Amino acid sequence: MTPFLRNPRRVLAALCLVLTALAASASHGGILSDTDLKKVENLRPLFESLMRDLVQTSKRPDVSSGDANCINAMIQELLQISNELASYEYLIGMDKDIAGFDEKNPMRDLIKFAADKSSSILVSERKRLVQMSDQCARSPLATEKNQETLQVLDTTTGILSNIRDRL
Repeated sequence: MTPFLRNPRRVLAALCLVLTALAASASHGGILSDTDLKKVENLRPLFESLMRDLVQTSKRPDVSSGDANCINAMIQELLQISNELASYEYLIGMDKDIAGFDEKNPMRDLIKFAADKSSSILVSERKRLVQMSDQCARSPLATEKNQETLQVLDTTTGILSNIRDRL
């Protein structure tokens, strides 16, 4: 078992860190509404629940090897997403120490760039998960878990897009 599977919080932390940093940096400038901030805050438990469910499901003794293989591949895809998003978390997080987040602040463009790239990663990885769903079509449990994973990615992408549009 890879170290990641023993500690599923690693992927959760990277995925949520981007969104949390974005919310924290934007909130001090008053860009996001309280509703948007709440949506971002709710993503961490959503990802935690998804990863916990995927890891627990893959370990169940009653899960077929086909389902387990597909679910483990989903977990690996989420790890890939977290690794790719981690590089943009730093860019987004840089703003938290800079005051005066207004229209002329160059950090606005940097955060837009990071939000755009993060969204692009999520869209690209979503396509890979859809392909995986096609490959795992004979594994009903894996298909169900893949749909849940896609919903989480879609929710995250929607929130990122909404935030990016407001910057």
